[in-house]
Amino acid sequence: MALLEIRAARRVFVTPEGGRVAALDGVDLDVGANEFVTLLGPSGCGKTTLLRAISGFEALNGGSIALDGADLSKLPPFRRPVNTVFQSYALFGHMSVARNVGYALEVRGVAKGQREAKVAEALEKVGLDGMGARRPSQLSGGQRQRVALARSIIAEPRLLLLDEPLSALDRNLRQQMQLELKALQARLGIAFVFVTHDQEEALTMSDRIVVMRAGKIEQIGPPRDIYRRPKNRFVADFIGETNLFDLTVERIEGSEARARTPEGVELVLPSQGLVAGQAVTAVLRPADFTLAAAGLAGTVTRAVYLGQDLHLFVQPAGGGAEIRVTARDGAAAPSAGDAVHLAHDPAAVHVLEAA
Repeated sequence: MALLEIRAARRVFVTPEGGRVAALDGVDLDVGANEFVTLLGPSGCGKTTLLRAISGFEALNGGSIALDGADLSKLPPFRRPVNTVFQSYALFGHMSVARNVGYALEVRGVAKGQREAKVAEALEKVGLDGMGARRPSQLSGGQRQRVALARSIIAEPRLLLLDEPLSALDRNLRQQMQLELKALQARLGIAFVFVTHDQEEALTMSDRIVVMRAGKIEQIGPPRDIYRRPKNRFVADFIGETNLFDLTVERIEGSEARARTPEGVELVLPSQGLVAGQAVTAVLRPADFTLAAAGLAGTVTRAVYLGQDLHLFVQPAGGGAEIRVTARDGAAAPSAGDAVHLAHDPAAVHVLEAA
């Protein structure tokens, strides 16, 4: 049995103009014990509303949420066995780190000795042992984020909810904290539900990603499946950079199919499930193309230098949308205006499900 079970969750808001918007529109989701699940999607997709519904800060208009088989709908937020880490951290500036972390236990009347032992244990788990006497203003952004985590885990919740807690950090620190968060979740042995709009963040940390749009779930799966086998155009376009080709299958040649865009760009696809004359949409990631001596002809319109990688925008000779290509930087790397040929492995092509 799943730790968290969400069934047909629905939340409707009334707009100032008198309209109605379904922030959650029949959401079904299971989260297993010790699983890291990320809710991912653009602003307004419903991911934060779903997180708030789990925590009890948002009431559903329909559906149910259960933890360990127990219905949460009648429980106020402070009685639910979940804790939330907010984007702002919400630390008390006038309190020491130790008192911030142990404040919930202090409110519950936990004895001082027991409270201090739990605070020390929580700080050690997040790598802040020995810093209990400091004030939040004496800590870096990453350290304050760890204090917020320690405060959330000290009560040993079954489920930890995280609402974009890394968004205020600089890029290098955010990448470091992504790895630390995943390692911490594995050590704690509790489930995390993480909200973000950052695709890289979701791919880095998650056991499963839930891609949302307009209050509905578009796709659920492991990061590799979401990236490599997106279910539809929205998921393919939202997760990382991609090239989408609208093609017509011209002929089948054994395990391969030859297909062509209206502008004449030809791709080779896996033939399984395809027939001649069929219209399909294919996905190829920028790194799936390679520069070759022969193949799809085009001209580099832009070359963006990113250290070891070079992002190329290639205009096919026959016309159509530019193709994004990720190449390795080197002495022979092309630049804007250069003629190039692109090759691809047919096995790397993913054909989207029919709409």
